[in-house]
Amino acid sequence: MPTLCRRSLIASAALMAFSALPSLAQASATVGQRAPDFTLQDTAGQPVRLSDYKGKTVVLEWTNPGCPFVRKHYDSGNMPATQKDAIDHAVVWLSINSTAKASGDYLQPAALAHWLHERKGVATAVLMDEEGTVGQAYGARTTPHMFIVNPEGTLVYAGAIDSIASARPADIPKATNYVKAALADLAAGRPVAQAVTQAYGCSVKYK
Repeated sequence: MPTLCRRSLIASAALMAFSALPSLAQASATVGQRAPDFTLQDTAGQPVRLSDYKGKTVVLEWTNPGCPFVRKHYDSGNMPATQKDAIDHAVVWLSINSTAKASGDYLQPAALAHWLHERKGVATAVLMDEEGTVGQAYGARTTPHMFIVNPEGTLVYAGAIDSIASARPADIPKATNYVKAALADLAAGRPVAQAVTQAYGCSVKYK
């Protein structure tokens, strides 16, 4: 077979394979629209449903302790402090782990809860999404990846925890905490000034 023809066939096959992959962009929740409802079990095996918190602001945080970007924000105390500040202002905080069971980063529910507790995490609930259904519905691509749902159930923020895309804890004081800023806007009755930002971190280890 001529080289050019062989290359064309390979390229065509690659394109077909790529096209067959599920598109997060097409399936993703969209800022300004209703946030997809879901029910997941927490690390104690109890069901938690997003719509049970209607009337409250809810932060969704995609997490994975195996990711250095997640460890940056937990080991430094930044994520626990952001959680505590939110919860002190009657915000619900749901940490979600969409890591597949087959991944080397996967932690059993009790181990995940222990890891977060050791780092003084104070999320309202820590939820298991091993099948990746909720992560795919929201288009969560990285850990961390942050989303905020307003009391009416509308998604009002999607993106990064802050403005400096690094795994260096030393960058945290210099960065703008987008989640804190968005929650401040909501508390003041203002539209979220930066409703969409570029999330950064490790890729979500989907099934």
